[in-house]
Amino acid sequence: MKHQIQALQAEFLKNKYSNILWATFIAFALAPIMGGVFILIINDPDSLAKAGGLAAKAKAMDFQSNWKSYLGLLTQTVGVGGVLVFGFVASWIFGREYSDGTAKDLLSLPTSRTKILNAKFAVYLIWCLALVISNLLIGLLIGTILQLPTIEINLLIPLFLDYFVTTFLTILIGVPIAFFAIWGKGYLAPLGFVALTLVFAQIISATGFGSYFPWSIPGLYSGAGGEYKKLLDNYSYSILILICIAGYLATVIYWKTSDQTK
Repeated sequence: MKHQIQALQAEFLKNKYSNILWATFIAFALAPIMGGVFILIINDPDSLAKAGGLAAKAKAMDFQSNWKSYLGLLTQTVGVGGVLVFGFVASWIFGREYSDGTAKDLLSLPTSRTKILNAKFAVYLIWCLALVISNLLIGLLIGTILQLPTIEINLLIPLFLDYFVTTFLTILIGVPIAFFAIWGKGYLAPLGFVALTLVFAQIISATGFGSYFPWSIPGLYSGAGGEYKKLLDNYSYSILILICIAGYLATVIYWKTSDQTK
C-alpha cells in the first residue's frame, strides 16, 4: 500500500503543474459557456434575429431557456465531447513517459509495474471527474446569473443522475486508450484510436446499431441520439464494461511483459 500511495503521489506531482491540465479544463468549459450564449440568444428576440448560425443551431437542438435543456446540453457534451477530451487525458497520462523519455527510468523504480499503472488510472479517473464537476459548477453559476426558471428538486435529481451516469460510462470507455498509449509508445496511436472511434460512433449510431458499439453508448445515453437512447439495454452496458475490463487487462499484461526499449 505504501508503494501504491507513493506512485499516486508521483503521478499527481507530474501532472500538477502541466499546462495540459488547464488546457483540458478550458476546452471542456466551452460547453457551459456556449449554453449560456444560447440562453441569451433565446431570451433576446433582437439577438435571435441577428445570431444567424447560432440561432439555427439552438433551434435544431430544440434548446430552451430552462434548466432541463441547459443540463441536457452539458450531459450531451460529456457523452460526446467527453470521449474526445477524456481520450486526450488518457493519452497524455499514459503516453507522456515515452515522449519525455522517462519510461525506462520509471520502470527502474522499486515499485511494481501494476502499481504504477493503477496510479495512472487513478489520476485519469480523478482528472475526468474534476472536469465534469467543474463544468457542472460553471453551468450552475451561469444558469443562476441568467436567472433560469426555478426547477423542482424531484425534476432536478434525474438530470444530475443522467449527467453522472454519462460521466461514468464515458470514463469507462476511455480505459482501453491506455493500452494504445503504451503500445504505440506516445500520443499518436491513442489519439488516432480516439479519432477513429468517434467517426465510427457517429456512423454506427446513424445506422441504428449504436447501442452495441461501446463508444456510441455514452452519447446515446446522454440523449445526443434522441430516440436511439431507448435502444440501450443490458447487453449494451455489458459490452461497454467488458471492453473496459479488457482494456485494463491488456494494458497491465503488455506493460508487465513487453520489452521497454524507449
